[in-house]
Amino acid sequence: MKRLFSILAILCFMAFGTANATTNANTNASTVVTTIQDDAADDAAAEELGFHQELKKRFIEGGPGFMGIVLLCLILGLAIAIERIIFLNLSTTNTKKLTQDVEDALQSGGVDAAKEVCRNTKGPVASIFYQGLDRTDEGIEAAEKAVIAYGGVQMGQLEKNVSWISLFIALAPMLGFMGTVIGMIQAFDKIQAAGDMQPSLVAGGIKVALLTTVFGLIVAIILQIFYNYIIAKIDSIVNDMEDASITLMDLLIRNKK
Repeated sequence: MKRLFSILAILCFMAFGTANATTNANTNASTVVTTIQDDAADDAAAEELGFHQELKKRFIEGGPGFMGIVLLCLILGLAIAIERIIFLNLSTTNTKKLTQDVEDALQSGGVDAAKEVCRNTKGPVASIFYQGLDRTDEGIEAAEKAVIAYGGVQMGQLEKNVSWISLFIALAPMLGFMGTVIGMIQAFDKIQAAGDMQPSLVAGGIKVALLTTVFGLIVAIILQIFYNYIIAKIDSIVNDMEDASITLMDLLIRNKK
């Protein structure tokens, strides 16, 4: 009997110990998993928050000289591009509505009423209409010449400062390539001074070379996108101006009859 109680006691103790061990193992595993997840989340947050710091670090490593000039190209190019985009959007006119209003004004109130409609409408198309209507007393040919001449003036205003954007697009990668050449020269100067080819000697110069090239290309790509949008917008407005000018001549000829 005593032996039986001893065996039962041993079995109970072993079962209790196994349960505790299992519980502790599960707890430890849960703790490890939670810790790993927390560490991963912290690393992701640190990586997300450190993007600007990393960008700033790479910018400084590229050298303040060329990198500063490349940044200046980006700032000036974006400033001109934004100014042009705002100007072109304000210059956009509903040509069909303006043409219909001018035609109605010509039929109801004559040239003076049509000029008033153009005077109260913004945009190059309305300005061209006004110049053509203002020369109707001198004949259709004089009005046509005025429309053509003032159309060229308005086109020049639309294309104002756009050439500067193309300059910055070409200048930014050129500065980056110049930084590349200078970085490689510095690397070879260090090799020559040391008299030995060691990766640590050329790593700094090659890093500067690559960073200046990358930032120069990034600036050129950004400005190229804005430049293409501006050119497309100018072409659209110029096409509207040409179509509206032809329509105006037709209206003036019909009004004369």
